[in-house]
Amino acid sequence: MKHIEIKINTNSAEQNEILIALLADIGFDGFEENENELKAFIPETKFDKETLDAVASSNSLSYQLTVIEQQNWNAQWESSFDPVVVNNFAAIRAGFHQPVKNVQHEIIITPKMSFGTGHHATTFLMMEQMSALNFKNTSVVDFGTGTGVLAILAEKMGASAITAIDNDDWSIENAKENIVTNNSKNIFLQKAEIIPLNQTYNIILANINLNIILQNMPLIAKACMPGSQILLSGFLITDEASIRESLTVNGIVLQSFTHQKDWICVKAEYRAD
Repeated sequence: MKHIEIKINTNSAEQNEILIALLADIGFDGFEENENELKAFIPETKFDKETLDAVASSNSLSYQLTVIEQQNWNAQWESSFDPVVVNNFAAIRAGFHQPVKNVQHEIIITPKMSFGTGHHATTFLMMEQMSALNFKNTSVVDFGTGTGVLAILAEKMGASAITAIDNDDWSIENAKENIVTNNSKNIFLQKAEIIPLNQTYNIILANINLNIILQNMPLIAKACMPGSQILLSGFLITDEASIRESLTVNGIVLQSFTHQKDWICVKAEYRAD
């Protein structure tokens, strides 16, 4: 499957963060930040040039577009992917790295096109917040699983049943590979657009983007039981008011915000009336 790479000249880390959020909202799911440059990637089948041009025009940006082959991306990842360590809690590494010492949990992934290698602030924030939750014998849904890294971590922390959902074929294939690599046995991987109806979970994880989370907040609430814990990320500090409002409207109680750079992670709880 071919992918589209766009390259944008930028002038600050803050501008990169804003652009990543905007591009994620229109389907871009891989990003590489370099000095004064942002690269973004999207499957060719999902690419809409008109939509991209509208985003570029409204932000006074120009971009360079390249069509890349699957194997080129994989080689790029393998040359640039470094282990990610979340405090002394967890580490994410590729199979070609040496084991990471002095962490509670180690996850091995094949760093391909799926989002969620831990290098992006939102994945790091989600894992950091997961460290404070009790996953033992819980049911979990990972909505927008990407590489499957959060679902794998949930199992390593003791979850007994994890549903991992994504709507992208490549993500499903990558997550499947990573689930096998990590000997995960309790993860049900499903290609779907929404959280399964008529099922409830102890813990809900969603690291996608603002628009999808807002659109799906009613379904997130329906997937909760009293006391369900919810972790959400994929949005910026400037989106805080929208998230607060959506949580309140859907009967979900905000517990805290954490942030890294301009990105935020929400911890919340569903409480029965």
